[in-house]
Amino acid sequence: MATEVRNNTALERFELTADGTPAGYIEYQDTGAERALVHTEIYPRFEGQGMANVVTKAALDTSRAEGFSVLPLCPVVLHFVKTHPDYISLVPQRARELFGLPQ
Repeated sequence: MATEVRNNTALERFELTADGTPAGYIEYQDTGAERALVHTEIYPRFEGQGMANVVTKAALDTSRAEGFSVLPLCPVVLHFVKTHPDYISLVPQRARELFGLPQ
């Protein structure tokens, strides 16, 4: 299945498609140099297929490339960061304890 994630800045969300069909999204809010990832939604037809990981990785990679630090307010995003330690550096040092992440 071919997936694509695009940043819809007008709606402040990363939108995931699978074979051209909308599959889900992550909503965010930008404040200065920080991007809060606040909610992940995967449509029922695509649940259980790893789509949350696809959209989360793309959102984190794009945020890094755009120079944002990340606040993983969404439990899906926080779990991803906890299980992929190379993304912990995106979370500001001051916020890591709040999210249960190593300093």
